Amino acid sequence: MKIPQNNLIVYGVKHPYRIREIAAQSGLSEATVDRVLHDRPGVRPSTIREVHQAIADLNRQQTQVRLAGRPFMIDVIVQAPPRFSAAIRAALEAELPALRPAVIRARFHLLDGPSAQDVVAALDRVTRTRSHGVILKAPDVPDIVAAARRVPTPLVTLVTDLPTTPRITYAGLDNRAAGATAAYLIQQWLGPRSGDVLVVRGHGESRGESERSAGFVAEIAGARRLIEVVDASDSPVADGIRRVLATSPAVRAVYSMYAGPGGNAAVVDAFATVARRYDVFVAHDLDEENTALLRARKLSAVLHHDLRTDLRRACRALMQAGGLVPGPIRTNPSAVQVITPHNAPPVEF
Repeated sequence: MKIPQNNLIVYGVKHPYRIREIAAQSGLSEATVDRVLHDRPGVRPSTIREVHQAIADLNRQQTQVRLAGRPFMIDVIVQAPPRFSAAIRAALEAELPALRPAVIRARFHLLDGPSAQDVVAALDRVTRTRSHGVILKAPDVPDIVAAARRVPTPLVTLVTDLPTTPRITYAGLDNRAAGATAAYLIQQWLGPRSGDVLVVRGHGESRGESERSAGFVAEIAGARRLIEVVDASDSPVADGIRRVLATSPAVRAVYSMYAGPGGNAAVVDAFATVARRYDVFVAHDLDEENTALLRARKLSAVLHHDLRTDLRRACRALMQAGGLVPGPIRTNPSAVQVITPHNAPPVEF
């Protein structure tokens, strides 16, 4: 059965895209896409999912698809909790229509597992596709660095840097300054009162978190005892906090560099479960959950940076590397913004 070019169907899902558009979006060959569209046997379930994902991406990027001109295809590889990956996707797709002179399209590889090999596989796949550039958010570990060095197209690191890769620039927060800002705010809020600080961080090898920790420790300069809880798959952050609170009655402040499954709501709930209170809670990233906690006065402040600005800079650097935009490529980390309940946006985005 011949499938109409302008009304293709994948398992009953109508869409207006040609095979070559889906192939470009998915990074698969036109022959493979054709097999999926015709429901032929011998296609891996993962390949079928990739075609479905490509169609979903095309639906979200319809403004770009309709523009005339050769697409400037970028691959976005993100290893992060799903809520942060979703924020990155939404921020970039909001920026795409305004990015010129190229007609930029994006393929997303969003990985929520802790395996470095998943990132390596995504990077190696990019080397086999027609990509004009890569935006990468991943831990700074040897296997990922080695895979990033094999990528033949320009690479931009996002949010957390990999400085030993051949990346053309870093786009994201000045993490050391952010950690120092968190320490400064906690010191100002607690004032002369004594009290320990509970520091929540992830279990991975994120350079961004390490830089936040270094800035925090340098600013607090031994003035308070720091008690660290690491969010790991075999030890959820809520369990670790309850154990700390059972033996550390002097905890008065919380600095959350990272919140895994359950987010900062899990940290708040852990205190409530053991009927303990904190005086200060500083967290990162103004997502929907943190905005709600902030407006409910469960967080004292959120350290925020504008992902849309970061991604705009990342795309501009890739266009500069491709010769589409003039000027030298510069690295200008984003300044930290301090958001309190008084300047928080509405909960509904």
